[in-house]
Formats: sequence, C-alpha cells, structure tokens
Amino acid sequence: MAGKEHSNGGKTTAEPRVGVILFNLGGPETLDDVQPFLYKLFSDPETIRLPIPALNKPLAWLISTTRQKKSKHYYELIGGGSPLRRITTEQAKALEKELSTNFLSKVPVKVYVGMRFWHPLTEAAVSEIVNDGITHLVALPLYPQFSVATTGSSIKAMIRAFEASGGQRAIRRHYITHWFEDHEYISATAEQIKKEINGFSDQTIDNIHILFSAHSIPLSYVNNGDPYERQTKRTIEMVMREIGRPFPYHLSFQSRVGPAKWLGPNTDETIRRLAGEGVKQLAIVPISFVSEHVETLYELDILYRDVANEVGIKEMRRVPTLNTEPQFIRGLAAMVKDKLARWSPEVINM
Repeated sequence: MAGKEHSNGGKTTAEPRVGVILFNLGGPETLDDVQPFLYKLFSDPETIRLPIPALNKPLAWLISTTRQKKSKHYYELIGGGSPLRRITTEQAKALEKELSTNFLSKVPVKVYVGMRFWHPLTEAAVSEIVNDGITHLVALPLYPQFSVATTGSSIKAMIRAFEASGGQRAIRRHYITHWFEDHEYISATAEQIKKEINGFSDQTIDNIHILFSAHSIPLSYVNNGDPYERQTKRTIEMVMREIGRPFPYHLSFQSRVGPAKWLGPNTDETIRRLAGEGVKQLAIVPISFVSEHVETLYELDILYRDVANEVGIKEMRRVPTLNTEPQFIRGLAAMVKDKLARWSPEVINM
C-alpha cells in the first residue's frame, strides 16, 4: 500500500489506511507440519492451563509426539493437509473486495490473515501491518462465539506482537470480540441448514432432527466464566427462529483432547442416543466453525458419519460451513464498518 501524507493546519498527517486482521486457529498444510503444529497448539497456556506453567512445553512435546501418527492419518484422509489457510485467505480476499467496493470505497483497505498456531502466524501479519503503514486496524476473529482459548488467545498474541514490533502507537486498534448474534451470520447459517433439510426423503418436521455440533472447551473455562457455551446456545436459538419451523434440535460438542473434563455431551454419544430414540434423519451443523477443516472434513464427514451408519441413522446430511458465502462476507464487512463508524468516524466520513 503506497503511503501518502497531507498537510493539515501546518501539521503533516498520514492518509488513513484501514486494515483488518482475520484471526483463525491455523492447521498443518502437509503431513510433515502435523507434529510442530500440535506442539505449538498444546504449548499455548490458553489451550492447556496447568497449575505450573513451566510444564506446558514438556506436556506439549509429549502430546504432539504421541498423537502425531494418529493425527497424520486424519489429515491423510482429507487430502494430506488442512485447507484452512487456503479458505481463510479466500475469505480475506472476499472481505477486502466487499469492503473496498461497498463499505469503505474512499479509503485504502487491506485484509490480513493471522493464524494462532500455524502460518501465516499472527506475528507475521502484525509485521506486515506495521510495514504497510496501516493507521486504523480492526481485529476480527473468525470465531463467532468468544472463548479465552480462541479469540482471547488470538488477541493476546496480537498485542504481544505489536509490543515487540514497537509500532503499536501509530495504529488505532479496534476489537470485535464476538458476533454470535450477528444477523447476517444467523441468516446465512439458517439458509445453509434449510438447503440440506430440503434433501431429506421424509419431510415430516418431527422426523428431521438438527444436531448442532460445536468445538468443545475445558469445563473449567466455563466454570470460571467463559461465555462460549452461553453464546453458542443463543446462536442456536436465533438460527432456529430464523429457520421458522419447529424441527427438533440438539447441541453437542466435539474435538475433546486429554484427560481433563470438557464441555459435553459428546457428538458421537449424542448421535448414538438419538438413534436409540428412533431418529432416522439427522442434519448435523458445525455451529462454531465458519471454515472447513479437519474437525468438519474428518470428524463430521468421516468419523461421525460412520457412527451414524453403525447405529442405524438412515440419512445424515452435513451442513457445509459458510466459507466465502456472500451474505456471510457482507456481514463481516458490515461489522468492520460499524466498528469504525463508532470509534473512528473520521474514516467513514471521508
């Protein structure tokens, strides 16, 4: 982004340049990336909280070493690596185009990707933001619901990166910490669900169950006030209201790791329970995910589909994530503009 300056009352000021940083978890792009990715993931104190912080790295080494073979197999089954970097980059490009065309057409806008545990890492994104001369930055997590393990960890990593770069004082930063009630997100999710529901052979409302599967977090986080579970339930209530038909629906959690107690019930256990109650048609919705990755492509599409077949679910349809769905991208763009309009109106009013 080429820099410009202009004079204002004898003072030389930089032309406003808006940046948006999209936060996501990241994922190994090749099988060789799996072990170092797992190590970085589990050495994060927000992911695994231990009473003695010095034990985080030894535990991360143990988990990443013992789990890598199994994890590599999962990634082999979905094509040899995670598509998350590609999809997040596509989301960034789509958001940048939407902002530049329809929301912030009078100022330069650039959207960056900052992954928490794999490339492009948040630190690299911050370095690029500083070098590009961004004056106003909006931090936007691709996690609709807030948790200290996701949004909280990403924001802390960004703050540390700015402090290390020395460039934080030149950039006005704004944070979007959650958007679990955003209308466009709710509406786009409901539309995706309705499309899948229309594919069931029996359209009787009571014979179609919707299972919302969210990424689990340690139960201790919830007990300490983490709002993730409450916000997830609120999202589901709003989605069901948007669908407008009283399908039976349920919430379960997936992707638990380690011996600690995690938020439940488990998705596989819920599928088995529903089958035992006579459910034959099940739409499964990855409610806390907006991008396809191993939790959707392996756990939902392979692992839990096998469970559904085993227990006699006649039809299981998996609702796709939003990825670059246009309504979803418009919703992200509107959130960015609204944040700037409230806290940096001079950018919007140019």
